[in-house]
Amino acid sequence: MIQVGDKIPAVTLMEYSEVEGNGCSIGPNPVNTAEASAGKTIALFALPGAFTPTCSAKHVPGFVEQFDELKAAGVDEVWCLSVNDAFVMGAWAREQQTGGKVRMLADGSADFAKATGLTLDLTSRGMGLRSNRYSMLVRDGVVKSLNVEGPGKFEVSDAATLLAQAKAA
Repeated sequence: MIQVGDKIPAVTLMEYSEVEGNGCSIGPNPVNTAEASAGKTIALFALPGAFTPTCSAKHVPGFVEQFDELKAAGVDEVWCLSVNDAFVMGAWAREQQTGGKVRMLADGSADFAKATGLTLDLTSRGMGLRSNRYSMLVRDGVVKSLNVEGPGKFEVSDAATLLAQAKAA
């Protein structure tokens, strides 16, 4: 499992863009994690699935609500990762109104989740291999704090916890 002090996995995620700009076309665009995190402080959180109850009611809304405070604490970008495709993440971004605040990044083949060792097997629930619920503060591609939830929990990966860690860093 990834640890504090490790570099985040260098994989390609996908991000759905609804408007053309900044070298991005409309539709799914690749995001190389190593390049996208270079020289930045990232508040990254991952969750089991888009549109799922806890993820939609608590996890994403908390980061949207705390966005200004996270920026004030030195966070450059907020990333949400889920083992879903870019089209689903784009639809969820619209529904959650994350525009300009949280980048909704698709880890469609679970490459990032597998590389971090933070997978969650939900095959028995018909969801296949997913990401565990966690958050991490990443500075220049290196994990500075890591908050991994226990099974079925939502206690340490929330925006308030990561905000406190960003302020202390």
